[in-house]
Amino acid sequence: MNKNLIILFTILGFLLNAQDIKTKRGIVSLEGIHVAKISDKGSIYTFMDLKETPIYTMEFIDKSIVDSVRDSYIKLNRIYNQDKTLDIDYISPSAFSGEEKSAVYTSIKGFKIIDERGINIKNLDELFKNSPKRKLDTKTKDAYTTRSKIDKLNITVNNVGEILSNGKPVGYFTNLPVSFGSEDTITDKTFVDIEIYDANSKFIGKYITTTKQLKTAGGKTFTIYREMSGRASILKFPTYKAIAERMAILDPNFIKIQEKVIVGEVKKDGVEK
Repeated sequence: MNKNLIILFTILGFLLNAQDIKTKRGIVSLEGIHVAKISDKGSIYTFMDLKETPIYTMEFIDKSIVDSVRDSYIKLNRIYNQDKTLDIDYISPSAFSGEEKSAVYTSIKGFKIIDERGINIKNLDELFKNSPKRKLDTKTKDAYTTRSKIDKLNITVNNVGEILSNGKPVGYFTNLPVSFGSEDTITDKTFVDIEIYDANSKFIGKYITTTKQLKTAGGKTFTIYREMSGRASILKFPTYKAIAERMAILDPNFIKIQEKVIVGEVKKDGVEK
């Protein structure tokens, strides 16, 4: 078939199946018929029937997973049955659509929660019975895997600069400011790098305050702060905990080695340290 004809039929098919969806003054219209109402508070959108009875909400979530990777999705909640909420992907009519249009478009085109008769409770309940799986790209999946590993390490930093994993010392910071606090953010630019060592005083890496870069002993580098488009951005002034976590990402052996050493010490001395 001629390539131009294929394109023409594709466009015609799209136009024939396209629905006229509009939202004006809190009223959702489908093909010119009022089918629902919508109100918002922050990033939470409440969908109501035409009698203004609240039926369900959609909350837009945008969060940092790890490093520069972020995840954006909708948290769906039924007002009449709040046993559980769903995390779902949303769709938008265009790349420039705001949250309200995306919420409406997802309700109608994505999951058919709203149709020409109004809010379809049956389809809404069916969605909760058979929860759709989110379609995450490889980069986002990998970020969640990394985040899970970091969370299991349960890294903390105490008031003298020791780095702990699940309560056990695994390393420490040096070249700390006099006014150091474990929850402080690193805002001062100094000529002396903040260095990280493991529990055996082996050099692991350093944080360069002037460039906001982490450098491992093995030569890997990571810039803590980079400007990003839109409202999403990486943490500008990291905490010491964030630096320790990111160092564990860059050098997975940093904490794994210490766990083995600690186990060896327990067997040798018979005393848990």
